[in-house]
Amino acid sequence: MSTPVNAGGTAGLVTSFIADVNKNDAIGNGKSSRAGGSSAGGGISGAGGGGGGGGNSWYEAMAKAWGSTMDAQASRITELSGSIGGGNDQPSSMIALTSESLRMQFISNSASTSINSVAQGIEKLASKA
Repeated sequence: MSTPVNAGGTAGLVTSFIADVNKNDAIGNGKSSRAGGSSAGGGISGAGGGGGGGGNSWYEAMAKAWGSTMDAQASRITELSGSIGGGNDQPSSMIALTSESLRMQFISNSASTSINSVAQGIEKLASKA
């Protein structure tokens, strides 16, 4: 029996991304199960191609998932900052704020890297077409 791994905030990101992709049926494979949907463009509707059946692309779903993760982290930072500004200026509070700020930096860098990597892959595929 395996024990589930707690991936922290990233588990919500992956779950959100998968849910968005499944909800929008925009896998990016150029096929659509929606009736009357266009199958041109491989589901990259935000990148100049036709949508894979309309709606949002999986690329857009990924960007939205990263955005919601960053929004949640920004809320944590704002909450801690408000607490410190309200008089709770103990060293433990300062360390918590610093660690959450560094986590925000990590999330931001990860989001940028993943979105840029996927965009470069899409660009390479488009140039071969």
